[in-house]
Amino acid sequence: MTAPQSRVAWEKYHRLINSAYPPIDLFEDIADPADWLLLGSAESKTNPRLAATIGNLDLVPEERRVGGPGASYVMAPFVHVTPDHAGRFHDGSFGAFYAADRFETALFETVHHTQIFCRATREEPGWIADKRELVGRIDAILTDLRTGFEELLLPDDYGASQAFARAERARGSDGIIYPSVRDPDGTCFAAFYPDVMDPPVQGRHIGYHWNGSRIDMFRDYSDGAVYAITP
Repeated sequence: MTAPQSRVAWEKYHRLINSAYPPIDLFEDIADPADWLLLGSAESKTNPRLAATIGNLDLVPEERRVGGPGASYVMAPFVHVTPDHAGRFHDGSFGAFYAADRFETALFETVHHTQIFCRATREEPGWIADKRELVGRIDAILTDLRTGFEELLLPDDYGASQAFARAERARGSDGIIYPSVRDPDGTCFAAFYPDVMDPPVQGRHIGYHWNGSRIDMFRDYSDGAVYAITP
């Protein structure tokens, strides 16, 4: 299966992550990625928690690592990977950074996965799942699945899309751009390396409301406003 390559230049991408996700301070404080392994190795001898916080740097080629402000947000999806948390275009043997062209698209994508979790755990109704919005810029050449690749965009089957992503990454692709499966008006990308997009800054801080069967509202903590989420 062959897909075209297209330039993706967005002044803003939007990503929502769990607000409690711990920042990897080493990536923020040390601008030169070449220093991370040495410093991390030294400090982890007296602070075992640091090694777990840094993750597996070997999963990211040295020349593709990033440092400085915001680096924690783009490094984390690549150094903390597991098959237990695979996605549409990564299988857990490698990571991917997902983001959308609109806040609403990022919202619908994360609402979908949060609902699956809440149903599986039989979560009690209430305000749950605080999220942090990340906003950044991307200008990259990505594999383009926006037209004619429906078999890779099935709602709940990631087998074919993960196999495709593995092959594209092996061929040297920096990532994939594709239509959002959860928002018909949105577009998403999955980057295969942390240097594909600019490190983001923090945007909104929001919380989801679970009514016992679905996420029906979100709250913007900046002003307390509450918004309905329609199915």
